Amino acid sequence: MTPHNELRLLPWSGPEGNPCYLSTEGSGGYLSRLADSAEAVQLEMSGELLEHALEVLGDGEAEPNEVRLLAMDMTEALRDVRRVAISRGHRLPPTDPPACEGGGEGPQLPAAAFG
Repeated sequence: MTPHNELRLLPWSGPEGNPCYLSTEGSGGYLSRLADSAEAVQLEMSGELLEHALEVLGDGEAEPNEVRLLAMDMTEALRDVRRVAISRGHRLPPTDPPACEGGGEGPQLPAAAFG
């Protein structure tokens, strides 16, 4: 297989839950654009879910069933985002790891979420 003909992990699974791959050449075609669009939707939805999670967990009064549903939704979103990251990571050229710049910890839960 040449560098111009690689397998791309698609953002959806096959009928039995197995990963789907697309053999790509150059800039890709219709299925590559469809996969790009699906990845964008998955990333947008996971961002919205993260905002919702911060609200639910931040008030400290979430019901157990609400937290359980949130955990299930977050698990699904994490699976999708992980698949996007793997797919995109495989398409990046190898590089040296960046130097740590500290402080980039991402969103923080309010203290009420732990009390």
